[in-house]
Amino acid sequence: MEIRNSSWFQPPTLLLTGIPGLEDVQIWFSIPLCVMYLIALLGNCTILFVIKTTSILHEPQYIFLSMLAATDVGLSVSTLPTVLNVFLLNHREIEFHSCLTQMFFIHTFSSMESAILLAMAFDRFVAIRNPLHYTVILTSPRIIRMGLSAVVRGVVLMVPLPILLKRLPFCKGVILSHCYCYHPDIMKLACGPVKVNIIYGLSLVLCSFGVDSVFIVISYILILKTVLGIASGDGQLKALNTCVSHIFTVFIFYVPLIVLALIHRFGTFTSPLLHVTMANLFLFLTPVLNPLVYSLKTKQIRSAVCKVFKDRRSLLK
Repeated sequence: MEIRNSSWFQPPTLLLTGIPGLEDVQIWFSIPLCVMYLIALLGNCTILFVIKTTSILHEPQYIFLSMLAATDVGLSVSTLPTVLNVFLLNHREIEFHSCLTQMFFIHTFSSMESAILLAMAFDRFVAIRNPLHYTVILTSPRIIRMGLSAVVRGVVLMVPLPILLKRLPFCKGVILSHCYCYHPDIMKLACGPVKVNIIYGLSLVLCSFGVDSVFIVISYILILKTVLGIASGDGQLKALNTCVSHIFTVFIFYVPLIVLALIHRFGTFTSPLLHVTMANLFLFLTPVLNPLVYSLKTKQIRSAVCKVFKDRRSLLK
């Protein structure tokens, strides 16, 4: 698509990409994708419902978990239309401004999830370091402020992204690398000066994901130091066991995010299939696995979920 008499050309539509070279069989991939979306939405909504309706779960740890579940629902809903359109209906077109809107929500919910994971790391640190003052330190107003801070930070940091992209001319084609709109992917199609976009994008990553990950690591160093000071081996294992679910969640969130960022930085050396694989892992891994991990690993959540289903079954009889 060429520019005609205007250096400020913006394409009316962009083309999303499913699996390069496997377009004829993409519809079969829609089946596991639909299953994963169903697990993500039902699983996280179940956790939200269980925590809301079970009074014993109105504790800081589970309130943060409900925030994480709500963020995962938001992330899943943000990508659901385009992913299923591409894989199920083979409809690849997306209007330019709709693409920017989707990009904004994907990056905003990702930033919020990173901030909530940091809050959960702080929660684990307080629970292990000062268990007697746990509810005194993490009061409801303080937890609400932490949640609102995650939302405000995500929105404020991501608002400039679509604005900076709209000022650019686009002349390098209209084909994106993924089945959803991702900032570095859209930026590659621009033929104007993208230095400001690159600098802001890097600053954004460092100020949000970078800072969060550093403080999460510091939290766990302090947790480990505290645990090593516990006299009994059983006490040490019990304390560490409360962190397993969170550590796993941090791992499955940050690893695909880092790999995807590296792929976009050194994309010429990687295969398109690797692009697609890591992009979909970034989308699905945390929303799908988080409710499963916390339901299986956390006894209180597991018991509450079982109780809800038993109560529903008894009502149907």
